[in-house]
This record gives sequence, structure tokens and C-alpha cells, in this order.
Amino acid sequence: MKESKMHLINQIFNNEEIRTIWNKEEEKYYISIVDVVGVLSESENPQIYWRVLKNRLRKDGNETVTNCNGLKLKAKDGKYRLTDVTDIEGMFRVIQSIPSKNAEPFKQWLARLGSERIDEIYDPSIALQRAIDVYRKKGYDEAWIAKRIKVLQDRKQLTDLWNEGGIEGPLEFAILTNEIYKTWSGMSSKEYKEYKGLQKENLRDNMDNIELILTDLSEEATKLLTSKKKPKGLKENIKVAHIGGNVAKVAKDNSEEELEEAVISKNNKLKIEYIKKGVIEKQ
Repeated sequence: MKESKMHLINQIFNNEEIRTIWNKEEEKYYISIVDVVGVLSESENPQIYWRVLKNRLRKDGNETVTNCNGLKLKAKDGKYRLTDVTDIEGMFRVIQSIPSKNAEPFKQWLARLGSERIDEIYDPSIALQRAIDVYRKKGYDEAWIAKRIKVLQDRKQLTDLWNEGGIEGPLEFAILTNEIYKTWSGMSSKEYKEYKGLQKENLRDNMDNIELILTDLSEEATKLLTSKKKPKGLKENIKVAHIGGNVAKVAKDNSEEELEEAVISKNNKLKIEYIKKGVIEKQ
């Protein structure tokens, strides 16, 4: 499979993130097997569980193992690792091999996943409305949601320009993003998340309005500069990303001087706090 034809669309089942890829050419989902194994088995180490199950299925001649693909997906620690994935049909076969109380609900979830994606192809507003509904359920206000949706659109325009400039793969995208963040905020995206006490949560989903505006400004400036200067390769794009980030840094410094307080907050948007054994609680 060509990774350039893949689009990451992580899904949520029972509050657990399932890393999911949409293959534009084949018009089908590929789903992280280890994520599903973790949900179904409730094992503390789903990687080992899948490794043992995979060997057993291979010995039995199960074609699910033969047909599963390896794609680099982002792990919880932020690094990209080769991960076994399979399509919805293959995932049904995996489910049959794992005794679980979640088996039937997960099968129903998979069935809906496939049909919903087809509906979204014909009417993209369905996906947009679903995202808005999720943010509302999490307690975000309408003004924040509107800003967040705009940032998503602007981000896509920027990454398209980076692609045109020869930027490929998640690592190079991450390098450029970090250059923007470090320039205006003084922190890489990973450091920014740690500053806010986040683990799995999306950083932008936990920014206050002014933080989101500054992030948007930094990427909008980078987008306009990239469109004008047309940098080629990683080195040239890093220089442009730094300049774009500095536009937001100037705005940040001026805001802090006038407000007489820091504009970057340690608080995450929904006041989530990690406690023992990685359990998440909302204060």
C-alpha cells in the first residue's frame, strides 16, 4: 500500500482510541490490530497478546495473518512504529479469535464504521457535523469549536503546500511543526503537551482561545510565506517555518506585555488529570 494514499482518521470505541487509516485508492479502512486486541482482551500488554495470537493463527493457516499489512502509526509516546493493520473484513476474523464481552458491540461498531465512511464520501458535511457533535459532548463552547474547525482547514492547506515542496512522511511534518511551535511558544509540541499534563489527548483540543489563535497565526503566516517563497526540501522549509513561528511570537510577546500575564496556560481545556495506572479523571 502507498502511504501517500493513506489518510489517518482515528476512531473512538468506548472512550478508547482505535488508530485507523482510510485508503483513498481502495476506499476502505485499515485498522490497528493491536488497538482492537487491547479493547477486546483488556490485556495490560496487548502487543504480547497479539504476538502470541498471531503465531497461533499463522500455524492454523489463518489468512488474516497472511493478509495483514504493516504501516507506521503514531504510538502513545509520539514515535511512529510499524504496526499490523487489517481491513474491516479481516478485523472480523480477528474478533472471532478473541473471547470477549466486547466482541458483539465491537462488531456492530465496525459495521457502522464502514457504512458511515461511504456516506461521508457522498456528503462530507456528515463527518464535519460528527466532529462538532463530539466537541459539544466534551463540553466545548460554540466559539471555541468554530475556531478549532477553522484551524483544521488551515492546517490541511499548509500540509498540502509542504507536500508540494517535497516534504514527505510524518517525521518531516513533525519537524516543521515543532519548528513553528518552538519559535512562538518556546516548546516543541511534545514539551507543550507535557507542560499541560497531556498524554493521548490532542494538544490543540486543549488550548485556550488565545493559544489557538496564536497557533493559527503561526501556521497561517507559514502558509503564506511558503506559498510566496516556494521552498524546496526540508532545510528550506524549516527556515520558512521559523519565520512563520516568529510572527506569532511577536504577537505573543506583545499580548503578554499588555495583559501583564502569560498567555500560555498549564491548564488543559477539559481539566483532565492523569492518576495512577494511567486512568484519566475529569476534575
